[in-house]
Order: sequence, then C-alpha cells, then structure tokens
Amino acid sequence: MSGNNCTAVTEFIILGLTEDTTLRVFLFVIFLGAYAITLVGNLTIITLIRNSCQLHTPMYLFLSHLAFVDIGYSSSVTPVMLKNFLVDKITIPLEGCVAQMFCGATFGTAECFLLAVMAYDRYVAICRPLLYSINMPTRVCILLLTTSYLGGCVNAWIATGCLLNRSFCGPNEINHFFCDYSPLLKLSYFEDNLAEVLPAASVGLVIMITVLIIIISYVYILSSVLKIRSTEGRSKAFSTCTSHLTAVTLFYGTITFIYVLPKSSYTTDENKVVSVFYIVMIPMLNPLIYSLRNNEVKGALRKFLSKKYLFFMNSAQ
Repeated sequence: MSGNNCTAVTEFIILGLTEDTTLRVFLFVIFLGAYAITLVGNLTIITLIRNSCQLHTPMYLFLSHLAFVDIGYSSSVTPVMLKNFLVDKITIPLEGCVAQMFCGATFGTAECFLLAVMAYDRYVAICRPLLYSINMPTRVCILLLTTSYLGGCVNAWIATGCLLNRSFCGPNEINHFFCDYSPLLKLSYFEDNLAEVLPAASVGLVIMITVLIIIISYVYILSSVLKIRSTEGRSKAFSTCTSHLTAVTLFYGTITFIYVLPKSSYTTDENKVVSVFYIVMIPMLNPLIYSLRNNEVKGALRKFLSKKYLFFMNSAQ
C-alpha cells in the first residue's frame, strides 16, 4: 500500500466527537446507556422470536435478522467510540480500521436489503393473504435473507477493494469517531477517480433498488387497504406497516444525508451528528418501534416473562 516515495502509515488516530473533557464524560454515559439498550432490546427480540411459537412467521424471522444486523452494526463502531471518550488519543491499526469499515458497510447495506425484504413481505401478506404461505415458504425466506447478507458483503468488498488500492503515507488523523470510507479516502494518496466513483455508485444503486422495492410494495399495499370497507380492517392492515414505515423513514433519511447528498452541502460536524444517529440511535430505537405498537410481540414478551418468573419461583422453593 505504499507504492509512492513515502513512509507507509501503519495506524490511524481517531479524533472522536469532541475534545471537551466534561462533554466527553456526559456523552460516554449517554451512549453507554444507548448501547446497553441496543444490546438488551435486540437480543430480547431475537430470543422472543426463537422461543415463541406464535412468532414463527416470515415477518418475525426477518425482524430477528434485522435485530441481529442492528447489533452487529452498532457493535462495529460504538465500543471504539466509547473508548474514545475515556482517553485523550485512541489509535487503531490500518488493518483494524479497514475491518471496522468493512463490518459497518456489510451490516449497513444488509439493513437496507432487509428493510426492502420486510416491505415485500408486508405486500404479500396484505395484498395476497390467501397465497401468503405459498409465496413465502421457508426456502424463499432463506433466499431473501442470503441475498441481503450477500449484497452487504459485495458492497463492502467494493469499498474495501478501492481503499486498499491506495497508499497511506501522509496525515493519519481521522476527523471522525470511527473509520468511515470518506475520511479514509481523504487521507489516502493516489490519483484515481475510481475510488471516489465506484463505491458511491454502489451505495447509490443499493439505495435506489431497495427504496424502489419499498415504494412499489407500499403503493400496492395502500391500494389494497383502501379497498377494505371496514374501518377496523383498514386500521389492522395499517398497524402492521406503521412500525416498518417508521424504521424505513428514520434509516433512509439519515443515510441519504450522508451518502447521497453532495458533501459540500454539510459540514464534518453535521456528518458526525447524523452518523451517531444512524449507527447508535436507530439500532436502539428499532426494538422499541417494533415492540411498542405490536400486540403479538408484547403478548409473547408477557408469556416469556411469566414463564421465567414461574421457573424462578419453583427453583427458589
């Protein structure tokens, strides 16, 4: 990676969110709490879906994988960010930096595909309810999940491959709280426009395809719901989509700001704030979004807790 006449950079310095000592302590407590809620909330969703027979449907299978992706996405960045609040300077080797970027890109892209898959699942459930079990058998669900993870890996490999083609031999301070592609690209040395165009085109294609699937699915859903005569039927149909639409709006709103809008339209500090939201806050909010308005999940949680309570009481006796 050092094809030019310079000393190769072997590690990077992560500057983090702020240099204010008091603010760093405050942010550490806030984000540690957010990360704890992320882990507990998403692990609870996964556990409930695995242990509750009434949740053994494609919709909840996809939701469990969304929870897994949120854990991986947040865990690839948050621990390093928390450490950065406690020390004056945090260094990360080049290999670790590339690995962090690869993991973040893989899980982030997989989340895009999973949200599109969940929209398609809602389309089949609402628009073709009588054929739902035929159209969404186990093999189809596995194929959709495999495609989501494979798409995440391909997108991550494109960015990683472009980055590893460049040399790092100048400044090694990353003005961010994790190893994102754009800050690393700014520190690299190589006259090559492909590294700027190809990853951006890949991300843009992923966003365009998944958003198109979501939009088309909800156009058909809306058309079907409006044909339902009873208010109760409409309300029930819409309630199964509200949580997903909320998650889609939050996630795509933030990644569009970072990866689609021209970089000249926002500052580095704004980039950091938005990155915090979609990497730390959204994985924390998703379990709440999908559980607070979902009676099946709340019912499964009550049953699960009551079983654990009875088991504890019997063990104590």
